[in-house]
Amino acid sequence: MPLEQLIGIIIFFLFFVTPLLFFACCCIVGSLTESAHFKRLALAEQELSDVMVSDMRTLPPNWKASQAMFVCENVVIANDYLKSFLWRYRKIFGGPCYGFQKLLERARREATVRMVQRAKEHGANVVWNVRFDTVTLQRGYSDANGKHIPAGVEVCAYGTAFLIEN
Repeated sequence: MPLEQLIGIIIFFLFFVTPLLFFACCCIVGSLTESAHFKRLALAEQELSDVMVSDMRTLPPNWKASQAMFVCENVVIANDYLKSFLWRYRKIFGGPCYGFQKLLERARREATVRMVQRAKEHGANVVWNVRFDTVTLQRGYSDANGKHIPAGVEVCAYGTAFLIEN
């Protein structure tokens, strides 16, 4: 095989095949990590299913509540570079950014699980008037249009925990 052909093959693999393999590996690892987090959240939610969670403001009048306490938990979930890249690509053609929707869902569910765990540690069996505060974390640089690229999301879940006696 002539030297020019060998150099051409090496350049082809370095500049075309290697980035595609790297991109594929990033997609696989990111998907596996995200699905593992969703599975852990589902297990935690199932374990905490005996604690009632509601966004209603007032308790039903026939409930006898005691040991009221405020519970609050925060979670920060970072975005990966692949989702940021796909977000930029999606902005060109329009449409929903499903990667960021999943990111927000993971953060809300994780914050809720942590809040309910905290309430259960203190003996509560109901968390009422649950609210969420969400903050989008921005990177220090902007895209071509001057808009900041989201780096992650912080969610604060809070509510009032009670012990309801039957």
